[in-house]
Amino acid sequence: MYRHTGQEQHRAAAARALDYLLAHFLDHEYGGIYWLLDAQGQPLDTRKQIYALAFAIYGLSEYHRATQCPLALQVSQELFRWIEQHSFDPGHGGYFEAFGRRGEPLADMRLSEKDLQAPKTMNTHLHVLEAYANLYRVWPDAGLGAQLRGLLSTFLRHIVDMETGHLRLFFTADWHPVAELESYGHDIEAAWLLREAAEVLGDEDLLTPINAAGRLLTQATAAALLPDGSLPHELNRRTGHLDLHREWWVSAEAMVGFLNAYELSQDELMLRHSRRAWLFAQQHLLDYAQGEWHWGVEADYQPMTHQDKVGFWKCPYHNMRACLEVIERCKKEAARLHLLKESVPA
Repeated sequence: MYRHTGQEQHRAAAARALDYLLAHFLDHEYGGIYWLLDAQGQPLDTRKQIYALAFAIYGLSEYHRATQCPLALQVSQELFRWIEQHSFDPGHGGYFEAFGRRGEPLADMRLSEKDLQAPKTMNTHLHVLEAYANLYRVWPDAGLGAQLRGLLSTFLRHIVDMETGHLRLFFTADWHPVAELESYGHDIEAAWLLREAAEVLGDEDLLTPINAAGRLLTQATAAALLPDGSLPHELNRRTGHLDLHREWWVSAEAMVGFLNAYELSQDELMLRHSRRAWLFAQQHLLDYAQGEWHWGVEADYQPMTHQDKVGFWKCPYHNMRACLEVIERCKKEAARLHLLKESVPA
């Protein structure tokens, strides 16, 4: 936010977060980031979830990008090296999910109780990709670039299903899929994050197949859109069950992903999909009384009041990032785009 606004209050909030992260979450003895602390800042779970290390790199590299803080960059680099030392699979490529405090293997590597037990997942790879791309912006190191290029190749070879246009979600160590699920929010999120990473690398040869994969992901996601412009949560292809509740992050990613598709194709339908995702969020997800976005709504539009407004699995990451992305992209085509003026219809 500070990089976009230049307001001191935003820098101060980021500085507080940086200080807390380094003082309490960073493992100064064995490296890496703790998974969970108590309210006093003491570790409750010292496991090293690669997903968490990736988000730390993403935040720290962005802090350096906005403020040129050398310490934030240094810690980003240390976390990158921790991931490469402990998690990278030189035999099959990609990254293993989680480790103990010292980097030892774990029997249970699941990110959450909702996830399958699998040594490699799409979700972790997507956020390692995102983190490495942001770090490469401020530290164009050759080794980092090689690993980022390898991640993009891994998505093309193993994670993006070029027949269905959806992401495969869970894998064995040698990349055999172990689930028959479609996650529409992740599909549309990957469509723009893959392109962003390839553009950061500046590799035109890689950008061509990445854009092709992004188009497939976007088209498959668009085919799943509901009449109200929203996306269902998930499809289990094995059972045929379509989960029709709608979560905040899926609408947020649809705003960016479809706008990204419009920028590439100038297809007005993609622009309409992006706009309708924002209108759905305004109608059903934004909390005008208390601020922030609600978790989501059920299939009948009843609010999911049993879910957190802010909690372990919900923060302003997806929705604030989406708003900033849309603002920046709209600025580039301000004469043609009017998304910022749209409001909830009467």
